[in-house]
Amino acid sequence: MRFSYWPAAGDGFTEIQARCLIAEAAGWDGVWFSDHLMPSSGGPCTPVNEGFTTLAALAATVPRLRLGHLVAGNTYRHPALVAKMASGIDRISGGRFVLGLGAAWQQSEHDVYGIPFPDTPERMARLDEACSLIRSLLDEETTSFEGSYYCLRDAPLSPKPLQARLPLLIGGGGERLLLRIVARHADEWNLFATPEVLRHKLAVLEHHCAAVGRDPLQIKRSVVLDPPREQRGDVSLVRNRLEAYAALGVDEVVIRDSLLRAFGPGLPGAIECFMTEVAAEFR
Repeated sequence: MRFSYWPAAGDGFTEIQARCLIAEAAGWDGVWFSDHLMPSSGGPCTPVNEGFTTLAALAATVPRLRLGHLVAGNTYRHPALVAKMASGIDRISGGRFVLGLGAAWQQSEHDVYGIPFPDTPERMARLDEACSLIRSLLDEETTSFEGSYYCLRDAPLSPKPLQARLPLLIGGGGERLLLRIVARHADEWNLFATPEVLRHKLAVLEHHCAAVGRDPLQIKRSVVLDPPREQRGDVSLVRNRLEAYAALGVDEVVIRDSLLRAFGPGLPGAIECFMTEVAAEFR
């Protein structure tokens, strides 16, 4: 399994960059970053760094780790702009970027910024269209697309990503709509889930893959390791979860600062400690 680091979005960039460099030196595989305009809890003026600019800066200064969003909200930006930025970050990074997309869920930030927040079926339909046109923009010389929500006419995207196929990750676990989008479009899929929940979601995903004629093993599986707050320092519980994830074919486990703080006196030490004392045996 790969292990990737998810820094807190509200910390200063210098701190985030320093911790990512520590993770890189300690043998971690990637870094993921959220995409919000304001926090989901706490005071609304709590700092939150913008995801694409932060990842571009990390792409230029952290030389080895894979990097991407968990996940970029489709409602905030036109998908053509997202494809353009993704290609740019991939080139800055030397071909290490993963474009993580989701339908967006945090209504409060839509309300305060005047961004429309459609109901769930429409947000899912928009995400489905966005995945189709982004894939085409990244891969084809020009793209024409006529959907219910987006329309492109002979649209170019140049320069292209360095990767022959820039991976598209889709985040979420909605069984009727979201996992159908995963089956159709995703190279990778991310979920917050216990092993028991993941096992069930995998069965649903396999059903959707069968409906579209796709092998579910073509989709890499990643999870955010997120035990309850009172159990985050329980090394045996964490190891048990990792063993269960491995048995379910999980390719990547993402670890947030909030979990790492339980594994050392400070985050720099905890980043190194988690890799050497917990993650190493599962690699």
